[in-house]
Amino acid sequence: MKTIFSIEDEESLVSLLEYNIKSAGYKFDFSLNGYDGMLKIQELKPDLILLDRMLPDIEGTEICKFIRSKREIQRIPVIMLTAKGEEEDLLQGFDNGADDYLIKPFSPKELLARISALLRRSNESSVTSKLKYGNIVMDTDMHRVYCCDKETKLGPREYRILEFLMKNPGRVYSRQQLLDAVWGTNVYITDRTIDVHIRRLRKALSVSEECKVIRTIRSSGYSLDDKN
Repeated sequence: MKTIFSIEDEESLVSLLEYNIKSAGYKFDFSLNGYDGMLKIQELKPDLILLDRMLPDIEGTEICKFIRSKREIQRIPVIMLTAKGEEEDLLQGFDNGADDYLIKPFSPKELLARISALLRRSNESSVTSKLKYGNIVMDTDMHRVYCCDKETKLGPREYRILEFLMKNPGRVYSRQQLLDAVWGTNVYITDRTIDVHIRRLRKALSVSEECKVIRTIRSSGYSLDDKN
């Protein structure tokens, strides 16, 4: 039975989450403040985290950065819950390591669908520990990427995009398909967000000519392709 952990200071919402998540067959645990939640996450190591963006003691984005900095918990999926729905706020959450974003108020049915999709993707990514394409090697256990045997630092979004493309080399994906695959469906950000992260990914991989493999397919999207 998968464990869902919530860091949320609104007790009425915690009660609603607990009822619906347990009814869906998951275990549920929670903390009402950020610092206590960070300690519990390290002890419990849940399968998925629901993280409030605005907590009284610490920003949810800071907690997300903390999670991604700790090897033993860094691969736990995080869904950020927030009343702030501006694109800049969403991008900040994603840049700090959130896997998905739900804007309050949201329906329990939508939340459960997001949880199910993230847990499924998490299980799929843990099947193999290494991906290889040309001179690029991705160690999914260690969360590291190597270009021509040299480690390359990637942000969390760039890592997820590259991971998805390395699992599907040669195929062309539109911006919307990449958004759906990496961020999940019904996330309220524009297609151009992908262009920003692709530019960052290309810059990180440009340390070697042999690793410049992200291709733009005119009017179609992007592909992992080492053919010039």
